[in-house]
Amino acid sequence: MTNQLLQKIFFDGRTHNGFRPEPVDDAILRRLYEAMRLGPTAANSTPARVVFVKSAAAKERLRPSLAPGNLEKTMAAPVTAIVAYDTRFHEKMPKLFPARPTMGEMMAAMPEEQQHFMLLQNASLQAGYLILAARALGLDCGPMGGFDREKVDATFFADVPWKSTLLINLGYGDPEQLFPRNPRLDFDEACRIE
Repeated sequence: MTNQLLQKIFFDGRTHNGFRPEPVDDAILRRLYEAMRLGPTAANSTPARVVFVKSAAAKERLRPSLAPGNLEKTMAAPVTAIVAYDTRFHEKMPKLFPARPTMGEMMAAMPEEQQHFMLLQNASLQAGYLILAARALGLDCGPMGGFDREKVDATFFADVPWKSTLLINLGYGDPEQLFPRNPRLDFDEACRIE
């Protein structure tokens, strides 16, 4: 089972640029979040927030934020997940870390640069968990950073203290639109055992 899961998630998993016109059920998105939220983060802070953009109207709201190279594939994807972090994440800490009731206050008092790094680091971890969970659930992913974050934030997060970090197209990939897999570094080029 473990080797099959590694095969599915990593070796067969690809970055998709095109998707079949097959909808993604909301129940799968809920299951995706249920899995993603269990991945470890610093002090269980889980600062990532996700907006699943599915409707034609929501896609049109997203359109002006997209880089030209990401426009067509994002508009055609069944779902685009906007991964963001909550700048007021610390308010949820009493629920998330009940063993230390003052954890939220401590995190709120962190220097701004340190807090920003922690939020970005942990929301990025959670974005990775989202991709892995999506692949485990049979979805294909196309993560991308080519978008105007300020426009996304103004359009989707005007009423909440969230800041976007990544877009991930989700659906059932069209293998005809895959690019050849690019090389990766070998173990000895990227790792050391000491």
